[in-house]
Amino acid sequence: MLEQVKAFSMDLFSLKGKTALITGGNSGLGQAYSIAFAKAGANIAVVAMADDDGETERLVTECGVGYHFVLGDITKEGFPKTAVESVVDHFGKVDILVNNAGICINEPDVLKFTRVQWDKMISVNLTAAFEMSHEVAKYMIPQKSGKIINIASMFSYLGGQWSPAYASTKHGIVGLTKAYCDELAQFNIQVTAIAPGYFATPLTEKTRSNPEANARVLSHIAANRWGDIADLMGAAVFLASDASNYVNGSVIAVDGGYLVR
Repeated sequence: MLEQVKAFSMDLFSLKGKTALITGGNSGLGQAYSIAFAKAGANIAVVAMADDDGETERLVTECGVGYHFVLGDITKEGFPKTAVESVVDHFGKVDILVNNAGICINEPDVLKFTRVQWDKMISVNLTAAFEMSHEVAKYMIPQKSGKIINIASMFSYLGGQWSPAYASTKHGIVGLTKAYCDELAQFNIQVTAIAPGYFATPLTEKTRSNPEANARVLSHIAANRWGDIADLMGAAVFLASDASNYVNGSVIAVDGGYLVR
């Protein structure tokens, strides 16, 4: 036991030489994961529906690692397979997958929230995450290593008005995390999830600028502040690194204490 303790090294947190694939990794929280992994030494592959102005590639390559971009819709039949093959062709392997891409369609009138909204959100938030995980597993199983990190939500724990599909898919992503852990742990593959709390991003600007809504959110956060995107980066690197090799099937809430209230 003492020898194992002595062998502990901060190198366990390094991602040097790894290849990380992040869906939606060129905007919002996805971009933060891409940059965090690049700073930790990983080559970055981004799969997204929309290209950016080159900012993500610049920020990643400034870290001295490689960057590969695959443009396309992960909900289209066959595209997850094509995307993963493109990453493997470019970098030779895939070690880390972050299922970050997701959408939320709100409808205040529950009777107007129909299969139109439901099906689209199930397709992006849940089915695509399964298909991407299924495709990377084809490479991770033979190499006997890999990390799959799903992006859950506070609504993986709560109900939530205006979008029953969002809460359903985020509960579902936790179920997928646990089910795929049970399937893949025997191959030294860790499947985990991050549940972000309320973060100061362009998507939450409307809520933050409304005094009443802002106060309502803050009243639930023990830290008494909205999260900064950087607050997610350490947790992501930990789950992607060898330092978390015995963490499996877990959901880590990065929420400033939101769930304790």
